[in-house]
Amino acid sequence: MPDRPDPVDLLRSMLLIRKFEEALAFQPDRGFQLLSSGEEAVAVGVCAALDDRDQLLSSGRSIGPALARGIEPHLVMAELLGKISGPNRGKGGRGHLASPDDGFFGAHAVVGGNLSIAAGVSLAAQLEGRGAVVACIFGDGACGAGALHETLNIAALWKLPLIFVCDNNGFSISTPVARGVAAERLSDLAIPFGIPRRTVDGMDVFAVYEAAREFADVARRGDGPGFLECRSERFASHSTSTRETRSNEELAAARERCPILHLGARLEADGTLDAAGRSALEKDVEELVSRAIRFSGEAPRPSPDDALSDVV
Repeated sequence: MPDRPDPVDLLRSMLLIRKFEEALAFQPDRGFQLLSSGEEAVAVGVCAALDDRDQLLSSGRSIGPALARGIEPHLVMAELLGKISGPNRGKGGRGHLASPDDGFFGAHAVVGGNLSIAAGVSLAAQLEGRGAVVACIFGDGACGAGALHETLNIAALWKLPLIFVCDNNGFSISTPVARGVAAERLSDLAIPFGIPRRTVDGMDVFAVYEAAREFADVARRGDGPGFLECRSERFASHSTSTRETRSNEELAAARERCPILHLGARLEADGTLDAAGRSALEKDVEELVSRAIRFSGEAPRPSPDDALSDVV
């Protein structure tokens, strides 16, 4: 089990995701992106509960999970901008970014497409017998997909070391959860399968971490999967190409729950981090992101011949 994470490290990780995505948004060739602003605590809290043996899978909203898992920012930026220096030589992009050596088995752009794959990865982990667990982050929109229920069933039957993490930001693009899923709480979807479940505040990185750690401990003992619902807030529209449907008042209320601001205020209040330390932390993160932008700007694009490489 990982040691309890340093709260300053958690804040730094969330700041990195926020600053990285803000910088990405200004790149003229950024393409179609799904950003994590407001949802950083989910990815960071889950990854803090994992160790080097484990694998993480994400939905197409992959930037936050990839950075939280520890993939170097300059490599992530290069991949997103289609450069050959990315982990997938610019071919994966946001929707299929992967780096298994870093514990990030991959993103999956199809809604619910990562779930059955996560079952396979967790079965492999079980057969290897190294005590590894697999976490799979998916959105509330996947909760109406048959793949989720099929995967819950097989994970329960085989006691797979799999943590289902539902990042519930309240909307499937623009459809509220209550109009798309009948369950009052999305974690209740685990009840028919006898899978332990929790619903936590996805804006509280420690609440996410504690719940994910408990499920990871259970999975490592061979006692099967868990279902963690994290209720988060999405601060922007569904994607860089999607019209915002919420009112200014709704958006303002969501942003008041910012996980970065709340953790920063908490650390300043208890003396863990003073204003100078917070400023130094932000400067360090901004320099890291600036280096990522420079690296990706200088990195070459794939040649036309690369289009046929790795194709079978």
